[in-house]
Amino acid sequence: MTQNTQGTAATGGRGTGGRPRVVVIGGGFAGFATAKKLTKLLPHAEVVVISATDYFLYLPLLPEVATGVLDPRRVAVPLATALPGADVVLGTVDAIDLDGHTVGWTDPEGGRGETTWDRLVIAAGSVNRLLPIPGVAEHAHGFRGVAEAVYLRDHIVRQLDLAAASHDTDERDARCTFVVVGAGYTGTEVAAQGVLFTDQLRQAHRSLRDQRVRWLLLDLAPRVLPELATKLSTTADEVLRSRGVEVLTGTSIEEAHARGVRLTTGEELPTRTIVWCVGVRPDPIVEGLDLATEKGRLCVDDHLRVPGHPDVLACGDIAAVPDRTRPGQLTAMTAQHAQRQGTLAADNVAASLGVGEARPYSHHDLGFVVELGGRDAAANPLGIPLSGLLASAVTRGYHLIAMPGNRIRVVVDWLLDAVLRRPAAQLGLVRGNAVPLATCPADGHTVDGREPVAKGAG
Repeated sequence: MTQNTQGTAATGGRGTGGRPRVVVIGGGFAGFATAKKLTKLLPHAEVVVISATDYFLYLPLLPEVATGVLDPRRVAVPLATALPGADVVLGTVDAIDLDGHTVGWTDPEGGRGETTWDRLVIAAGSVNRLLPIPGVAEHAHGFRGVAEAVYLRDHIVRQLDLAAASHDTDERDARCTFVVVGAGYTGTEVAAQGVLFTDQLRQAHRSLRDQRVRWLLLDLAPRVLPELATKLSTTADEVLRSRGVEVLTGTSIEEAHARGVRLTTGEELPTRTIVWCVGVRPDPIVEGLDLATEKGRLCVDDHLRVPGHPDVLACGDIAAVPDRTRPGQLTAMTAQHAQRQGTLAADNVAASLGVGEARPYSHHDLGFVVELGGRDAAANPLGIPLSGLLASAVTRGYHLIAMPGNRIRVVVDWLLDAVLRRPAAQLGLVRGNAVPLATCPADGHTVDGREPVAKGAG
């Protein structure tokens, strides 16, 4: 597809040969699901996906990339391959004219593009959520993209390499201390898998075999995985503690600096590693649209339509979708909801173009899975709490079903990890200044993600 289609009338978005054009902003769980379903429902339409990356990122397996279990390419499924019926445009959307029916973007090399649309689906996702804690933006690193996961893996290896070469006891202790802030899904998985990774790395260095390697998981919440049932939370907590992870609930960081952090308890903790897994906020693209928002998310009705703009739909993390299963509340910002909302958005777009009937969004959670590495996991498929090997099998099976590609390669990596030591070479492909915490991981454009500290935030 030609990136500049400004010749199309501004009052409509008819594509080649007068076909209707549907533009989808975002290639994450919601955007991908929307485009995938649309190409099946509307083979006569032009489906255009504008994404800041040319791949769909399977976020749940990022901790396994950061700890050397999976090759980074396993969690990145090329959009052009996975969406053969759509036109994929590589760029960051920075201009949306709802009245003129146009969308503009900037490509990775600074070029400009614009297209018009008949229907628009906004599924831009979310970015790192920052809290106004001194030093966090400068000294912590987020965990929302492939580059961040690859950087963290190299960083962990580098810290143990440098610790092994140091004769300063304090420096060695600091380099062998890893702080994860936020005990939700991501933080819990990073800590659980990270300690297994550093156990292997430590054994490779003779000078570190008696060295204490500390992993600390902090959260102001009263327990890990506070969004899950107490039994699953307890299972994860027991696994973490059995591996030596120091779980500090009711605790976070008060200040970060180059040599460590000060905890909210007043303790000074020397470290060179702060992994920020506190949460996410909707992509700031919605802030310039002059549309109603709730908690930063774009307001939509239960059919995912933007009020006042029936030809515009929004879904996924960026949309404030009413939760019909919990009246008065919004659906959670999870991949499960994003994927199903994307599918419904496609159905409702097709219905607006005469194919099928529009439906409201309603979905009961089918359960959650938390991969803890090794033979451990916590899962509650269909509300049935599981732990140990059975939970691990269910968790990995779920991921294989949910992934849109690379399944065989993922299985091969899992099998190799079960019988071989993980590669411990740092490649130096991503430097720390390339993945600042205040960055939207999908496009590299800095955004201000700071917001007031909320009670219970990690």
